[in-house]
Order: sequence, then C-alpha cells, then structure tokens
Amino acid sequence: MNTDFQRLNQRLANAQPSATYRIMDRVAERRGQGAKIISLCAGEPDFDTPRHVREAAIHAIEHGHTRYTQVSGVRSLREAVAAKFRRENGLDVSWQDTLVCNGGKQVIYNALAATLNEGDQVIVAAPYWVSYPEMVQLCGGEARIVTCDAVTGFKLTPAALAVAITPQTRWLILNSPSNPTGAVYNETELRALAAVLLEHPHVLILADDIYEHLIFDDQAFYTLAQVEPRLAPRTLTMNGVSKAYAMTGWRIGFATGPRWLLEAMEKLQGQQTSGASSVSQQAALAALEGPKDFIRESRAAFQSRRDLMVALLNDTPGLECVTPAGAFYAFASCAGLIGRISPAGRVLHTDEDVAHALLDEADVAVVHGSAFGLGPYIRIAYALDDASLRQACEAIRMFCTSLR
Repeated sequence: MNTDFQRLNQRLANAQPSATYRIMDRVAERRGQGAKIISLCAGEPDFDTPRHVREAAIHAIEHGHTRYTQVSGVRSLREAVAAKFRRENGLDVSWQDTLVCNGGKQVIYNALAATLNEGDQVIVAAPYWVSYPEMVQLCGGEARIVTCDAVTGFKLTPAALAVAITPQTRWLILNSPSNPTGAVYNETELRALAAVLLEHPHVLILADDIYEHLIFDDQAFYTLAQVEPRLAPRTLTMNGVSKAYAMTGWRIGFATGPRWLLEAMEKLQGQQTSGASSVSQQAALAALEGPKDFIRESRAAFQSRRDLMVALLNDTPGLECVTPAGAFYAFASCAGLIGRISPAGRVLHTDEDVAHALLDEADVAVVHGSAFGLGPYIRIAYALDDASLRQACEAIRMFCTSLR
C-alpha cells in the first residue's frame, strides 16, 4: 500500500517526545494493570488550587465570562500581571508591555517561533527542562547545549557563557529556580552573566521564572532584567500561575518584554490558539490580586519535604543528592548504581535503566537525568505528602540495597 501521505513535517519527525510524559504514560499503564505506583515524576504541586481562585472561576462562569477574549488577554489580567512584575520583580512595565498565553510553555514556544530562522542558535544550559531543545528544533533553530555539572552547582558560569556565544546566537534561555535541579542564581551570579551579555548586543534573553515563589532558606529571588536594566530591551521575562498557585491545569502563562517581540508573539498566537480560556483568566486575576497566604504555606511545606527527601536519598546506597535551593525537585546522582544488576536481572547500564527498573521493580516513578541533558542522575519530584515520600524512599532504598 502506498503510504506517501503519511509523511510528517521533518522538524516534528526529528523531535523527541517528552520523557516526563512517557514515564507518566508508563505509570498509567502499570496502574491500569493493578500496580500501586508512587509517582515522583510529575512537575506539579499536589495542593488544591486556593479556594478564592476556584470561587472566582465559578463566579466568572455564572456571570457570563465565557466568551472569546483579546488574543493578548483581558486588560484587567494584563494590568494585574504588570503590577506583579513591578511589585515583585522591580520591572517598570505597564499593561501594554504584557502578554497572556495558554500556559507558560506557549510563552516560550511563541517567542522562539516568532524569532528563530534556520541557522539561529539558542544557548541552553544542561541540565535543562526537557522541552527547551525540542522547542528550539521545532522552530528551526539549533540548541547549543552547555553542560553545567555539580561542580558549578548545575549553573551556567560567565566563562562558559562567553565561550558558547557565537555570531549565530539568537537567544539564551535562563531558568531559575531550575527544573530539574532546583538551582537558583543569586544576584551576584546574575550580574556576572549580565556583564557577558552586555558585550553581545545581538543576543536575546528568555528568563523562565516559573518557579520564582518556590525558593527556600529565606533566599531572595532575582531576575535578570531586574539586576541589569540595560538588558531589559532584549529580555523576555516569563512566569505564570501554575506552580505558585497550584494551577497547572488552568493553563495561564504570561510575560513582559519589548513590545516588538510581544506584538510578534501575539500575531502568532492569534493564528494559532487565540486567547487563553476566559474563565482561567478570571481565576488567574483572582490569584494575582488575592491573598498570598497559600504561597507562604506551600513554600514552607515544600522546604520541609525537600529536607526530608535529601536526607533519605543520601542515606540510600548508590545515590548522592545535593540540597536544591528552589523548585520541588531533587536531582540525585545514581552513578553508584551504574553497572549493577537488579533483582529481576536487569543490568543498569544507564540512568534510564535505573528509572525503568525503579518503576518496574520498586513501583516508584522517577525521570532519568539524561532526559534533561545530564546523566547519570534521576529527577525526583517531591510534590507529595510526607508519608508517600517516606514510602517511596524506602522502596528506592530497598531496591538499591538489593542490587548486586
């Protein structure tokens, strides 16, 4: 049979599916078979969306806020977004300097799709969020990966940045706090990176601040355009409500940056998805303008979970874990497990083997670090209650102890 009609776009054919979602699919499959899996792979808070936010959504439905909105978002939400950037990040912006999208992922994709041409390069520090390189490739660019290992705290150094920049560099993506490592760039580190970027005026900067409010040990959060205002004209600062307010399914992300870029992103979005959900926008407005008790309480819970998780992982043979400064992920080295044999006879050649063995033999789901650009590590999301985390860590410890 002739199958020529099955040809895919070559960029899509070359793209890799999300490793996180592949593991989640395996979790669903195992659960469908009756297995009781503890999943530590999903990057979302386990808390319910705050009540006042949910009530705002119900109010929006009952009062007719169920129609199309402007592509760039309703003005009241854009004003709240601008106020958030002024209040929390010291960015001198107005509502016209903002854009609302269908989740933070669309912010990033729209920015890359609107600006990348064939041959353009995007600097991505590894470990990275799994979607960065794939988005770059899908948009016609080339991801220039810079490995940042434990020696640098999994953070990009000024020297490494300077070496990575070429005449073809279009963007630098900077994620702090980081998924998957929880690394946080302090003010001094950002100023050092900014000094390099000031020497290369052709480079745009995308500051992915989605985990901004999940930063621990009373550290202050800084974003690049805040510490170096001279970079603001070429910096897109993105954020959203998914992590801070436990609103992952509401799909609201937002950004501020130069208007020429926001206008291009809006143009693209207008032909792609149009505006974000009207009901979700009203909920996001309530989140940004309402009380912030939830943020403080959830941050304290995550810090306590972090301390528990790091202690238990470091008490497990073959695993080593540095203490993350933010987000809700532990990025643990599993180098001590490589080459060993599981109780089921599986040889652990790679961190991906470790992740699949943990799922199949210990009923615990984690994501292999090589999917984020650095192995042998495993990423563990501690967005579960303490009892579940203890149970998962005990299962991991028993598995590691049983290796030969």
